[in-house]
Amino acid sequence: MPDPIVVAEGLRKSFGDVQALRGLDLSVRKGTVCGVLGPNGAGKTTAVRILATLSVPDAGHARVAGYDVVRQAGEVRARIGLAGQYAAVDEKLTGRGNLRMFGRLSHLPRREAHRRADELLDRFGLTDAADRRVAGYSGGMRRRLDLIASLILRPEVLFLDEPTTGLDPRSRGEIWDSVRELVADGATVLLTTQYLDEADRLADDVAIVDHGRVIATGTPDELKAAIGDRLDVVVEDPADLGPAAAVLTGLAGAEPTATAADALSVALPGGFRLAGVVRELDRAGVAVADVRLRRPTLDEVFLRLTEEPVR
Repeated sequence: MPDPIVVAEGLRKSFGDVQALRGLDLSVRKGTVCGVLGPNGAGKTTAVRILATLSVPDAGHARVAGYDVVRQAGEVRARIGLAGQYAAVDEKLTGRGNLRMFGRLSHLPRREAHRRADELLDRFGLTDAADRRVAGYSGGMRRRLDLIASLILRPEVLFLDEPTTGLDPRSRGEIWDSVRELVADGATVLLTTQYLDEADRLADDVAIVDHGRVIATGTPDELKAAIGDRLDVVVEDPADLGPAAAVLTGLAGAEPTATAADALSVALPGGFRLAGVVRELDRAGVAVADVRLRRPTLDEVFLRLTEEPVR
């Protein structure tokens, strides 16, 4: 396994009486997308700000691309890009003007800043809108321009803090395509998001953060496998939902969740077979319209893990 390009160990950060980070540990493999998931207030943005040298931890340490984020902040900044939750572009300028400005602010020579702006506009499909003022851009176009601006210096590591918040499905898909293209070119992406499908589709690895700590890590498939399969049951008569729930509670040792007026879902321990479940429901006099065993969604993993107390 290659050495991780982003490492955080024991990060702590408080704002007055509020503990945003309580010993956060994180490791990101080079050339991958790491999805960081967590409820509001879990500490995701605080962690990104520390890794991007915008904030200093109270305790712990972190390294990005081999450099300490506190003692060697200048070296870190030269190797990263950051796109926050809100597009940081100037609405009075054109798309091309924004990118040229970011290039100059990044100390590129004027000719190189102009060349790099044109290259990125072409690569990410904004050439036709390049000379329009950003005030006339859609929300998705502004987010894409903001993402492009973070690539001016060809960063080794790109931090994306909830980059698709508030976007329509088409615009989200365009951002996803851009992220995949960046990783294919060798970049590493750390992505915070509250969209579970986003992490499922993009992330090679996932870290779930709750109460300022990472409480679970793994690939999406590993995390799904860790909490066990789900059993979905649809009854023919909604009046049978109660008896069906009693049967499933006895089998699973946990109360099922009603997913519709005639449907239940529950996590099953390993070793259960559908035939055995159907037999027990039949003995209880429950007529079943549909029953299936499936791998849980990342949404269900997230809810299951963040509902449990942090140990």
